[in-house]
Amino acid sequence: MTATQPTPHEWHADHLRLAVTAAGLALWAWQVDTDQFTMDARGFELWGLPWRPSVTFEELSANIHPADRDRVRAAFAATRAMLGFYETDFRILVGPEIRWISARGQGEDVGIVGRTMFGIFLDVTGRKQAEEGHELLAGEMSHRVKNLLAIASGLTAITSRSAVSAEDMARDLTARLTALGRAHDLVRPLPHDQGSAALLGDLISVLLAPYDDSSAFSGRIRVAVERMGVGQRAATGLALVIHELATNSVKYGALSEAAGTLDVTTATEGDTITLTWVERGGPEVDAPAAPAGFGSNLVKRTVAAQLGGTIDYDWSEEGVIVTLQMNRVRLAL
Repeated sequence: MTATQPTPHEWHADHLRLAVTAAGLALWAWQVDTDQFTMDARGFELWGLPWRPSVTFEELSANIHPADRDRVRAAFAATRAMLGFYETDFRILVGPEIRWISARGQGEDVGIVGRTMFGIFLDVTGRKQAEEGHELLAGEMSHRVKNLLAIASGLTAITSRSAVSAEDMARDLTARLTALGRAHDLVRPLPHDQGSAALLGDLISVLLAPYDDSSAFSGRIRVAVERMGVGQRAATGLALVIHELATNSVKYGALSEAAGTLDVTTATEGDTITLTWVERGGPEVDAPAAPAGFGSNLVKRTVAAQLGGTIDYDWSEEGVIVTLQMNRVRLAL
């Protein structure tokens, strides 16, 4: 140590405060007998509350997300009996905003002074959002892999209906899988420098090409949509929706039958473009009895977030009718 470098014992309280502020920490003290919480200014800012000398734990609890409230109360009550360090993550409500908070301290009354325990609050919203994003991505990837396996099985069945030899079947199936690869490329985000994705009709035709028969039932998929460009961002979302609908049709709907047909049309009213997906000639369909699965929830979230629209299903006996309403401005982005 040089003469100009203070030892840890010589650090001034202001220096420690700078370190705490730089780390984004909020300090708290909990008087276990009176249930009074004392926090620094950062703590009140984190909880979205005006500063005051103290606040009770019950008052803080009113800001905890209802789904986490009982768990957090139980966790704080158990800290005095807990051995060693503890960490509890929970959500709080600050107006319409949801924040993730990590409460950290040391249990078993370690460091308790005058019946008061000490700890910190830390905003971990960014980390939690990243974790949720990773979980969503993992779920989506798992869902897509399962879909691709189901599609490969369905395409094999479709190809076998019209193939007259093993060579014909191998050639046709290879062509379908190649087309599926081109369609799958549209379902994932593309680099921004690739510009607008495609015309609406071309985009849908490429996505549905793997499922159309080339001989006996050629033309059973008909696409008649408005001529308009689809922007890069919207193309990814729309491709995901069409891909999901086609997958379900191959597994359960009209595209699972030799004589099944699919019509895709659009109509325009003001800034709203309505795409109608009509399946006929497939097995009898019924409305799903179980809650919506990952694929259905993914489609609804994509339509709302990326296309500024809604999606509805009509489970008619003749075949499902899907109505997809999209905002024209959002579709061009």
